[in-house]
Parts: sequence; structure tokens; C-alpha cells
Amino acid sequence: MNMRDLIPWGRNQQTTPSRYREEADPFMTLHREMNRLFDDVFRGFDMAPLGSMSRMAGWPHVEVVDNDTDVRISAELPGLEDKDVEVLMGDGVLTIRGEKRSEIEDKERAFSERHYGRFERRIPLAWEVEKDKIDASFKNGVLTVTLPKAAESRPEVKRIAINCRGEGTKH
Repeated sequence: MNMRDLIPWGRNQQTTPSRYREEADPFMTLHREMNRLFDDVFRGFDMAPLGSMSRMAGWPHVEVVDNDTDVRISAELPGLEDKDVEVLMGDGVLTIRGEKRSEIEDKERAFSERHYGRFERRIPLAWEVEKDKIDASFKNGVLTVTLPKAAESRPEVKRIAINCRGEGTKH
């Protein structure tokens, strides 16, 4: 959407004002500059924000695999070790949290696009799981948590045969 569509005056005007009128009228100059400022501000909203908190939103990135017997959740945690991560299960929510620490002090850093600090990712589960059989492993910066589904929450699935009644066959 163009920012000019939000301004009520002149929205439906089909004629373009003359350049002379625009330069001579201080309100039109102000109007043009305000449009330019709004366009500049809102142009970057499709890109990732620069703030460190917004960069970490939704981090770590996870993958959830659901099958008949269990749920497997994998989280990418590059640069971390198993001692930096804590996995909790309670009230139907799996929580992955930890802290990524910098290896160098801020005074030595000239420039960095890496992010550091505490993180927490909460993943609500739609299934009852056997809490005493949950398994977590950490390899090559990927945390994998396997949550066996409780027997009562496993869906009973019955395969139904499909009868093929093509043309030319008798019913």
C-alpha cells in the first residue's frame, strides 16, 4: 500500500497538480516531504528489524515431527553446548532455554552481527506425553527432544477400504 492512499485529501483526484503550484505552495511542499518521510520509515518493514531482542524472537528455530507413537522436536542451537541448554516439560508445554555467551569482551569487539544473551522457547503440545520417558540429545549444535505419546492420547486409526465401482461393473 502506498502511504499516499492513507491521506484523505486528493486520494481520488485524477489530475496531477502542476509542478509550479507544488513549488509555490508551502503546504504542498510539506505534504510531499511528509510523504517522503513516511515512505522512508515504512519501507524497511519487510526486512528483519535491527534490534537484538527482535532478532532473537522465535530463536531457536525448531522443527516438530509428529508420528503415531511420539513427537520429535529439533532445535538449532549453533555455538552452544549441552551444558548451556535446559529442557523443561510441564503443563503441556516444552520449554527450551539457555544462554549464549560471547567469547570476547565488548571493548575488543569492533563489529558483530552475532547475538548473545538468554533465550527461551516455549512449545505447547497438543498431546499427552509420557514424561518419564522423554529423551533429549545434543549433537553438532542441534538439540533433539523425543516425547513418547501417552497411550490414551494416541489416535486410533482404522483404515477403510475404498470400493472401486467403475463403469461396466455390476453392483
